[in-house]
Amino acid sequence: MTEKNNEYKSLDVQDIEFFKHLLGEKGCSIEMDTLLKYGSDETEDISSPPGIVLFPRSTDEVVGVMKYCYDHLLPVTPRGAGTGLSGGAIPIPGGISLSIEKMNRILEIDERNLQVTTEPGVITQVLQEAVEEKGLFYPPDPASKGSCFIGGNIAENSGGPKAVKYGVTKDYVLNLEVVLANGDLIWTGANVLKNATGYNLTQLMVGSEGTLGIITKAVLRLIPKPGRDMLMLVPFRSGEKACEAVSAIFQKGITPSGLEFIERDALIMGSAFLNSPELISEEGIEAHLLIEVDGNWEDELMRDVELIYSVLENYDCGEILFADSAAQKDNLWRLRRSLGEAVKSKSLYKEEDTVVPRAELPVLLNGVKSIGKKYGFNSVCYGHAGDGNLHVNILKEDMSEEQWQVTVKKGIREIFELCVSLGGTLSGEHGIGLVQKEFLDIAFDEKQMSVQQAIKTALDPKGILNPGKVY
Repeated sequence: MTEKNNEYKSLDVQDIEFFKHLLGEKGCSIEMDTLLKYGSDETEDISSPPGIVLFPRSTDEVVGVMKYCYDHLLPVTPRGAGTGLSGGAIPIPGGISLSIEKMNRILEIDERNLQVTTEPGVITQVLQEAVEEKGLFYPPDPASKGSCFIGGNIAENSGGPKAVKYGVTKDYVLNLEVVLANGDLIWTGANVLKNATGYNLTQLMVGSEGTLGIITKAVLRLIPKPGRDMLMLVPFRSGEKACEAVSAIFQKGITPSGLEFIERDALIMGSAFLNSPELISEEGIEAHLLIEVDGNWEDELMRDVELIYSVLENYDCGEILFADSAAQKDNLWRLRRSLGEAVKSKSLYKEEDTVVPRAELPVLLNGVKSIGKKYGFNSVCYGHAGDGNLHVNILKEDMSEEQWQVTVKKGIREIFELCVSLGGTLSGEHGIGLVQKEFLDIAFDEKQMSVQQAIKTALDPKGILNPGKVY
């Protein structure tokens, strides 16, 4: 979509007074500390403070905000917990950041139909734990599940380790209450498992990164909670062999509930970050796979583990660590979820959320390392190997700003071109947001771009919803 930044109305005293009247004194803030906080997310070191931050508590208040902003041409950037890695929550300078954090109630857990209705500001782990008390399971579990919001997960179509067996956020969204750019309120579908009635507006909103509407309620599908799981950490002397083993496990007829790739440097950084040196493996190991199987019958899980062992024997692996207690399992998963923070503690980085068909992972990993050598950057890789989703963390270290902003981007473009040539694409779960939109031409031709831009224009003709993102 054509940028409309110069056409937006600047926020003035009259606008601020309107929002104070609508939301109350505590429902908005122009304090500099707040503006700075809501001017960034977890994407690199980018900062773009808004002119005001709004904290609506209800759907009606969101409707009131959007009607006013639509009439007065004020740009609005919806914001979840600010854990995003593509700049999706970074607002237009001086514009409006609309936080959903006060809309944080679980409205109903429907045990008969295995559904939950929730507001968007509920923390993902809080929702998971609430339904787990009923013996139910909400599988999508991004690394930031202890802080990210359900609304942000839906906006980004988040995944996580469980996606390899259970699917991503889109597979659990049945119906959404959405406030459109002009303040109109709609439900996108119905609270049913099958729906062939009209266009699928629900799935259109999932992954739209806050550019098409603001989610104010969600009806999510649940499943019964598996009763048992087994977890192993497998070291490999070759990162390429670790990647090759991924596809071989599936070819053996096994679908793990988690299958994560962790490069040696990532494991070292994560272990140091958590002060867990016992997790560092012996010299000569290049990468690890963290493999989990789950279910309800121990004999079936043992059969899967034995089959996995039989596969791994062919891929030059070292001594396998089998987690034999709940504490050890928790420690391994805590390590995996901490890797982003661990890498950031070492260096500013650009995280590329590459994804290819899983059998192409060895080619992707080798290509990433080769491109890094060509352009002079180091990378630390980990990710959801079972989904073919490799997070490539490019470290700034002692690079100059010109190298960081110009040379590295040439390398990133080549990485994305490699992904597309392998049948993959630019992002598996982090979205396009602000930082990846310049690479969209690699994934989409002009006709594809035109269709997507037409959808944006139809739902947001004035371009006020999360401007500057995706297109």
